[in-house]
Amino acid sequence: MEMVQPTTWADALAAKAADPELLPIAGGTDVMVEMNFDRRRPTGLLDLTRVDELRIWSVDSGTVALGAGVTYAEVIADLGQLLPGLAMASRTVGSPQIRNRGTVGGNLGSASPAGDAHPPLLASRAVVEVASVRGSRRIPVHEFFTGVKRSALEPDELIRAVHVPAATGPEQFSKIGTRNAMVIAVTSFALALDPSERRVGTGVGSAAPTPRRALEAEEYLADALETAGCWESREHPATSVVRRFGELVAEAASPIDDVRGTADYRRHALAVMARRTLTWAWDELRDDDQEVAG
Repeated sequence: MEMVQPTTWADALAAKAADPELLPIAGGTDVMVEMNFDRRRPTGLLDLTRVDELRIWSVDSGTVALGAGVTYAEVIADLGQLLPGLAMASRTVGSPQIRNRGTVGGNLGSASPAGDAHPPLLASRAVVEVASVRGSRRIPVHEFFTGVKRSALEPDELIRAVHVPAATGPEQFSKIGTRNAMVIAVTSFALALDPSERRVGTGVGSAAPTPRRALEAEEYLADALETAGCWESREHPATSVVRRFGELVAEAASPIDDVRGTADYRRHALAVMARRTLTWAWDELRDDDQEVAG
């Protein structure tokens, strides 16, 4: 098996253009599992760990540009304030060793429906930057996933970064697994509230062929909070609103029965997680206001 090890982004793109069959590898936490179980046998690997440009992050005009090689551990350590939802999700990924190796860019590249980074990126309306020797383009993350472990990447393209708006309000992430840690999600849910724009963001994981937003739930909750004056008053939304929000999140899913759980259980869990994350996020919003007032 061929191993190509570029040291610059330009060289990485040139190598991918010369041989689109090269499989990119960074942390290897997904790729090596598939290879070890003989689920994937690429003709060659494109090692991106030596490309320093992929391992940095920056902030510009309220948006975090997260290089594809930034690890979960770095997100947890450095970006908990700017990207709290993504940091929460990162804490649930595997073991400390996996978090030290695995990358957000690699999670996107694998495009698994159960990817832990995907729901918070959807809730935050992130944008994926991809590039080839032909040029670069940006893809809204909700358009990036095209099927089970399939994405909008062209054969000669690589993920350069993901651009994530910094949080302007509370963000939450919840995940159900078959045990408490080091587990693939049975289903997961992320919520982002933007009080200044009076906007709601959601992300549903491991409950459809692709990660997805619960669009009707987002619109319903934003309108219900506006109608009740909750955005201004910070009063808790009515129980009926919270319950309906959970129902709409569950309805947005199209899960299957598999070894980790049934479709019915996934829908039930999503409704519960939606209700809980909304309650937690609203409590956080009220607490933040009280701290400012105090």
